[in-house]
Amino acid sequence: VLGAGGLQAIAKSGMPVDGKRVVVAGSGPLLLAVAATLAKLGARIELVAEQAAWGRVARFGLAAGWGKIREAAALKWRLRGVPYRMGCWPVEAQERDGGLRVTLREWNALRQVECDYLACGFFLVPNLELPMLLGCRLQADGVAANEWQETSVANIYGAGEVTGIGGLEKSLIEGEIAGLAASGDRGAAERLFGARARAWRFAAALRGAFALREELREIATDDAIVCRCEDVTVGRVRGYSSMREAKLQTRCGMGPCQGRVCGAACEFLFGWRDGSVRAPIFPVGVGALRAMVGDAHPTNEIPPRS
Repeated sequence: VLGAGGLQAIAKSGMPVDGKRVVVAGSGPLLLAVAATLAKLGARIELVAEQAAWGRVARFGLAAGWGKIREAAALKWRLRGVPYRMGCWPVEAQERDGGLRVTLREWNALRQVECDYLACGFFLVPNLELPMLLGCRLQADGVAANEWQETSVANIYGAGEVTGIGGLEKSLIEGEIAGLAASGDRGAAERLFGARARAWRFAAALRGAFALREELREIATDDAIVCRCEDVTVGRVRGYSSMREAKLQTRCGMGPCQGRVCGAACEFLFGWRDGSVRAPIFPVGVGALRAMVGDAHPTNEIPPRS
């Protein structure tokens, strides 16, 4: 059982999937792209399961416009013959005969599918560590930014997925506005507001259509691992009132990934938002840290103890 993007990445990097049976499940347009990539690499796609209801997906298609409809149609054509179920999501995966038996809920019924891999991707979340470290104000979908893409911290601009998941076009137009505004050319930036408004409407439709349904909260049983770095189960953290309290008592979110995986899961399951973030945002070498303060001692010498 892997993340949808994770299986796509390692398959593109050379892991053989030719002839492997794959179920792709979760939410969002990424599912079709992942399934199409895996099929091109020789995988047998047994099912694409989208948790959003048919009506929501249909309304999103109308709001997305003909360009996006053509993209989706092209992916569907590449996946012709593959079942695409809406209002369907996985609830359990069990090892069986060297593979998996995946149980999915489709409305009020359960169905089982045999496969080798279950690729799950329940939409996307923005990476907010850097703006949090800088003290930028957050809102429900990401970093709050004004019409010039400037955050609550003067001269710090936010653009792209950090201000809310919305796709490539939104990222590009916000980045262009931010760059023009930061360089003082607000007139040129303002001429792009109309294009950004269209990108924002698409982003709002995207998030609305693929918002996670409440039933998904019931999937995580007490023995399910929520923090893989520290092997912390859902049952161990269920009784706490905040991410900080859970960290102090269980080390949930204190492993190598620093809560990048379990943080989003705990926010969905329990409504917690982790407000703690520390530099460095990503692992860095000792040499880079030393360069920030100056090389006070020769590389091959150990400074004397005081």
